[in-house]
Amino acid sequence: MRLAVSNTNAFLLAAALSALFVLAACSVKETPQNGNKNIDIQTLLGGIHVSTSVDAAKDVGLPVYPGARPKPHTAEDKNSANVNLSTAFFGLKVAVLDFLSDDPPAKIAAFYRTALRNYGTVLECHSGSHTGNVGPPTGPFGELHCDGPNVGDTLELKVGTQDRQHVVAIKPYGSGTEFSLVYVNAHGKGEAL
Repeated sequence: MRLAVSNTNAFLLAAALSALFVLAACSVKETPQNGNKNIDIQTLLGGIHVSTSVDAAKDVGLPVYPGARPKPHTAEDKNSANVNLSTAFFGLKVAVLDFLSDDPPAKIAAFYRTALRNYGTVLECHSGSHTGNVGPPTGPFGELHCDGPNVGDTLELKVGTQDRQHVVAIKPYGSGTEFSLVYVNAHGKGEAL
């Protein structure tokens, strides 16, 4: 499943932001940890932390579907990413986890509809691929909305606002299901992540 906020895209975003920050970088530190990478960049403008280690409950705020397993990663695309950017003016946290399950999409969807209700009213959207919908607010109060014609085999369950959202993207995968857990939190100066 290609994510608009896929792990590869999260790392590309981090790399582009890192390039800007490196110009004024005070320190860059890469730390391998249990097969994962952690990159910390501290600058006069702020900091960026990128990690391939993500904890679903802590970083995404959602439980992992029982029996699900992490989607195998490739050299280009890990099955998880956790990107944190903080400056004196704004901050952004994006955490993504990809999983596979032998259960059908309907069972995964029912499980996550219930889990997402802890955060508010669940919006259901259909698309050909996960759209991400993590751009700047476009509706009243930054409300989430379905992008495009709302058709396709990928079900997106969304809750929150464009500034702070939880998304579960669910798609058939062979006789089972591929799904992604996504958390996005953007904030202005003085607001907490």
